[in-house]
Amino acid sequence: MLLLRAARSRAGGPHGRSPPPLAALSQVLKLERSRRDGIMFPLQRLARNLAPGAEEAAFNLFQPGLSALQRAEVLFTSGRGHAIDYVSSAVRMEHAPPPALPEVCFIGRSNVGKSSLIRALFSLAPEVEVRVSKTPGHTKKMNFFNVGKYFTLVDMPGYGYRAPKDFVDMVEAYLQVRHNLKRTFLLVDAVVGIQSTDLIAVEMLEEFGIPYVMVLTKIDRASKGLLLKNVLGIQEFVKEKTQGCFPQLFLVSSVEFSGVHLLRCFVAHVTGNLRTVEDS
Repeated sequence: MLLLRAARSRAGGPHGRSPPPLAALSQVLKLERSRRDGIMFPLQRLARNLAPGAEEAAFNLFQPGLSALQRAEVLFTSGRGHAIDYVSSAVRMEHAPPPALPEVCFIGRSNVGKSSLIRALFSLAPEVEVRVSKTPGHTKKMNFFNVGKYFTLVDMPGYGYRAPKDFVDMVEAYLQVRHNLKRTFLLVDAVVGIQSTDLIAVEMLEEFGIPYVMVLTKIDRASKGLLLKNVLGIQEFVKEKTQGCFPQLFLVSSVEFSGVHLLRCFVAHVTGNLRTVEDS
């Protein structure tokens, strides 16, 4: 589903693509408060619809302040002396780049919106071109991207529809030997919730003791009631059925940029590049 490559213009500058309007926090902060809060903290915003007396702990575990969000944004913004580059692709671990930096990987069903999310995360690095295919299951390899000298982001092939035949062997090998892996981001469609193929991914992560977090994509396509229902259901699943999953879910919309700034901050935090995350 995802074809990623770093491409620079012949002049050596940006590829000519301007960041979307809400890609930068400075633009989000200009919005009226209600919309601004919904983009920066969509899960906490959703919590306002909980019934009186409902448990809210899992809605507020990671709630950084503006300074932390801004520092994380700097990591995802390319510039002189801070390149965000495609490194290589691999189908087997012997072809993977050396594990020199802290690493995070993104995994999910082949039509979950993984490519769109990664493009949103990298939207402040115009030289990194993230192409979204109209055909699910386009990514057949592990794609490695270095974010400066700070961490590596790995795009894993999608599972389910049109997954590579050796998908399980490829992913299992990666999870078992990639000792610099700090967190796996498991993407789940917010409209349909956890599917049977997602449960297989959860079982794999639990079996290998890999710390992971669930990210609900496409929240702009779900009604408020459906989104809250699915969030509560997945929170209960995480609480009762998992050990390695971070209790807080992350909600994102690659269209509206909801949750993207917070997710950048969490990536920076788990890779050790944002050790101090103050409360708002």
